[in-house]
Amino acid sequence: MSRRKGRILAFQVLFSWEATKASLEDLLTFSWLQKDSEFTGAEENVVNVVKESSKEEQTFASLIASGTVDHISEIDGLIKSHLTKDWSLERINKVTLAILRTSIYEMKYQSGTSPQIIIDEAVKISKDFGTDDSYKFINAVLDKIGKDEAGKKE
Repeated sequence: MSRRKGRILAFQVLFSWEATKASLEDLLTFSWLQKDSEFTGAEENVVNVVKESSKEEQTFASLIASGTVDHISEIDGLIKSHLTKDWSLERINKVTLAILRTSIYEMKYQSGTSPQIIIDEAVKISKDFGTDDSYKFINAVLDKIGKDEAGKKE
């Protein structure tokens, strides 16, 4: 099982949930993976990798996506508290926001994976799906949250 594929699926579910207001239950059937894409080049390669996801990767994605939705208020509060005063949640690109939310859920509520691995994966995913500089923003916010959460555990 590739956790990266699972993380990509989870962020895509969360993005779709936010953007389309589709039901989480419908999105977690992953029937949307069967639809033909209009991507070309590198984007097509990333999409095709996810289309070939296993049941275990989809289960992992479901866990992250549903857990993120269950804790969305607390996660958004964490994001807001780690933004500079000239930024708001509404100003964050929706792809970036979905990556942040799923990564924070995994860092805060899942054990067994170090925050640095989660941050590295979020940065890689944002380079594939986000805007040119979104990975820098994601890295900065997740790093601050990871350090704060580690400080609470000590």
